[in-house]
Amino acid sequence: MTLWPLLLLAFASPPAGKVVFDTDCGFFGDDGAALAMVLRSPEKVQVAAITAVSGNVWAAESAAYLTEILGLLGHRELKPYVGAQMPLIHTAEMARLEAPLEFQGAFADPPKFAPPPQPAAMDALAALAAAVEQNPGRITILALGPMTNVALLLRLHPDLERKIQRIVFMGGNVHVPGNASAAAEFNFWFDPEAAQAVLRSRIPEKVMFPLDICNRAVLDKTRFDEIVAARTPVTQRYKEDYGQRYPGFLKNPNATGFLWDELAAAWLLDTGFVTRSETAWLDIDTRFGKTYGATVPLERRLAPDATPVRVMLDLDYPRLWTLYKRLLTAN
Repeated sequence: MTLWPLLLLAFASPPAGKVVFDTDCGFFGDDGAALAMVLRSPEKVQVAAITAVSGNVWAAESAAYLTEILGLLGHRELKPYVGAQMPLIHTAEMARLEAPLEFQGAFADPPKFAPPPQPAAMDALAALAAAVEQNPGRITILALGPMTNVALLLRLHPDLERKIQRIVFMGGNVHVPGNASAAAEFNFWFDPEAAQAVLRSRIPEKVMFPLDICNRAVLDKTRFDEIVAARTPVTQRYKEDYGQRYPGFLKNPNATGFLWDELAAAWLLDTGFVTRSETAWLDIDTRFGKTYGATVPLERRLAPDATPVRVMLDLDYPRLWTLYKRLLTAN
């Protein structure tokens, strides 16, 4: 793997303008926190569409959670679009053959599918395509779940591939172990073929927040208390999720969690919190087995036109936390 260290303070891209927020949001969690951060930063980011994909939960279920969170954030005018409801190839039956797994996401529950859309309704793929077509070279896709929606967009609308300004995503693991399996990070593991399609694509700029950097953003009970002390409708939902669900701070004060999707969202608002990165051509292992979904070097002959990936590795956590806390606790 060929890597070149980068100092992002010197080479950082300007903040994003129009963004498609693509997510597998559950009850709140890191996706909900990322959504709050983006919507509370209108001077930096304009949300062109919100699209749901299956991952943590099924896409239809995610859209319902997103609608609730948008209400808490005072953005009832925004309606999430339901996207891909299954990965391209991966199934719950396959996942059961891969045990032991740390986390199976939606595969652990019976599928919950959305009803057929009304004739006038737009689905996630149409919303993604419309956003890019109407803003060529000016759309950032913020991909916080499995990449199924984006991969389908690339397959169905290949003419739009180079019209996407950039994709900023949370997913993968380069120098550290996985968190779904020993080899793979959850978002890439849930739909490896979709992640491969995106990494092999010609999207001009790819910015990756893998477990390498997320593992350095530890969330503990002290920091949890800083957020919930604000006592707003958003922090009450935050308290219910992080306190009673994962990582369960109200049940176990010694528990620890991590900031994941929030890091990708934060980069749209302040690129300077990232202190170390490297650039590489990356691929995904799609051979079914123990390494299914693992991030690997790209054999360039397989995708000679693929663009490289900027892989974020380390951060100024106090700087990031100041931004995170301000946006999560805002009224």
